[in-house]
Amino acid sequence: MFVTFEGLDGSGKTTQAELLAEALRGEGHSVIATREPGGTPLGEEVRRLLLEGMEMSAWAEAALFAAARAELVERVIARALEAGHDVVSDRYVDSSLAYQGHARDLGIDEVYELNRVATRGLLPDVTFVLEVDPDTSAARVGKSPDRIEREGRDFRQRVLDGYRIVARKYPNRVLLLDGTRPAAELHEEIRGRLREHL
Repeated sequence: MFVTFEGLDGSGKTTQAELLAEALRGEGHSVIATREPGGTPLGEEVRRLLLEGMEMSAWAEAALFAAARAELVERVIARALEAGHDVVSDRYVDSSLAYQGHARDLGIDEVYELNRVATRGLLPDVTFVLEVDPDTSAARVGKSPDRIEREGRDFRQRVLDGYRIVARKYPNRVLLLDGTRPAAELHEEIRGRLREHL
């Protein structure tokens, strides 16, 4: 089983990814938890470049995310799934579709194609998108935003719109949830949705 969590920065996706991995382990599952960008030595270097580095063109940004993702699939995700482990990831392909495809105007289909090749077509079984509005996102991120978090409210709104478009495009895989709900309550809903979905 391959499950991913998506949403604006500050949406609670990292917390929910951790809660799900912990719950699955408690049920006896072998779980590999990872994050994007990152999860491999190369991925962590790309993460630093993307989040702390210099300004870059939209396609350069998309290509760097895809490169880190290709390495993560090759070194971690595909191997884990083949060995029978469950994988829970904090971000994956849908981030690029929302952020670079929609918010940066590169085109969702174009960015999907780049990532389809990079990941050899590996998609999650289910993706949970935690929705929070741009103001909530900004408030939760706080005073030390990274390069992408420093984008303004309009950009955050476009990312949120992008996730909603992705959810409509892939309704059998992508589920939208209210990210403003209490973490424990949201976790229970995710567990229930996961049981239904799989």
